[in-house]
Amino acid sequence: MLLRTRHRLGIKPKRLAADTAYGTGAMLGRLVGQRIAPHIPVWDKSKREDGTFSRLDFRFDKKGDVYFCPRGKILETTGRVHTDHTRIYRASSYDCGVCPLKPKCCPKEPARKIRRDINEAARDRARSLAGTEAFQRSCNERRKIEMRFAHLKTHHGFGRLRLRGLSGARDEFHLAAIAQNLKTLACRTA
Repeated sequence: MLLRTRHRLGIKPKRLAADTAYGTGAMLGRLVGQRIAPHIPVWDKSKREDGTFSRLDFRFDKKGDVYFCPRGKILETTGRVHTDHTRIYRASSYDCGVCPLKPKCCPKEPARKIRRDINEAARDRARSLAGTEAFQRSCNERRKIEMRFAHLKTHHGFGRLRLRGLSGARDEFHLAAIAQNLKTLACRTA
């Protein structure tokens, strides 16, 4: 959609706001690659609920492309990118076997492994924007628009369009938007 908008209208956004469903590594990688600020919460499932160390407890060395565990041991990768667009970094089972932190690190496995998204730099960029004033403003603007769409779906039966084709969808949406705007105007004047 971004490419089509740029090609047809000559418009390139400086930022894009969306919900967490769009906060995947692939989507954030595309946006950062096009120099569009992603005002999107990152979809992150690296936190652990079982009390063991999460990926955040390990330090990543970008230059060496390795992770370091809390005890300073190295986790290396083969460089192979798996089908889920991640690389796996593995510790030596020899290092993990004698480590006193093994019960907090990898109690059920012989050695620790960590998955890292190939677009982790873009995910880090999105995380860095999350606390900014511009990010909060984008979230508020997005919330207002999404509230309108939710209202159309719940109160006007817009779960599914009834007219066919792009022009039918556009006409139906315009009629619903007009009705919604008239309803809002009537509530303000009453």
